[in-house]
Amino acid sequence: MTARLFLRDNGLGLAFGTAFVLALIGQAFAGHADFNNQLVADDLQPISLGDYMASSDFAVDVMENWQSEYLQFFLYVFLTVWLVQRGSPESKSLDRIGVESDEDQQVGPHARPDSPRWAAAGGIRLKVYASSLGQVMGAIFVLSWLAQSVTGVSAYNEEQLRQLQAPTSWREYIVSADFWDRTLQNWQSEFIAIASMAILSIYLRQRGSPESKPVGAPHHSTGVEG
Repeated sequence: MTARLFLRDNGLGLAFGTAFVLALIGQAFAGHADFNNQLVADDLQPISLGDYMASSDFAVDVMENWQSEYLQFFLYVFLTVWLVQRGSPESKSLDRIGVESDEDQQVGPHARPDSPRWAAAGGIRLKVYASSLGQVMGAIFVLSWLAQSVTGVSAYNEEQLRQLQAPTSWREYIVSADFWDRTLQNWQSEFIAIASMAILSIYLRQRGSPESKPVGAPHHSTGVEG
């Protein structure tokens, strides 16, 4: 495969991967400057960019965004099995609610010659593979939320000590206002984004996008991609 074909065939992943790295670098520089401004305001010595990126303050900001994003995908993957939205390309057809038949899903005896091996295997391997996307998204969400709580309590206690106040335990922190403020401000943005995409795509179009219906498709067409 030539480099040109590789870039064409993997353009979406490469574009978002590059955007992720650039955004993370930008966040590191902006967060470092803001953190040092706070230190100076507290009559403390600024720290280097490397020290900031290794700090709990940087880690908790990253983790709280990751966990909310993976919660969005985890819920979307599972809820769209059973919930539909009439007219939305983000929803499957109204007559396909549920896990669907083995024939529809091309598993077991209905697997194609080029189907994944576990799709044709049956038994526990098929059960695991059949929900592997949601399981992995859910696992990443739980792990990143745990990481947020651990780095969050460390960052919170550093701030407490700078203000000459007593630190708190991890158990106390995960029921604190600081933890849930960080968490819920991200969750609400993810939920409204999903709802907006599902509903606006009923009436609005983006020509050539698989996230949109064909421009001429009627509003009531459901599960149709452009």
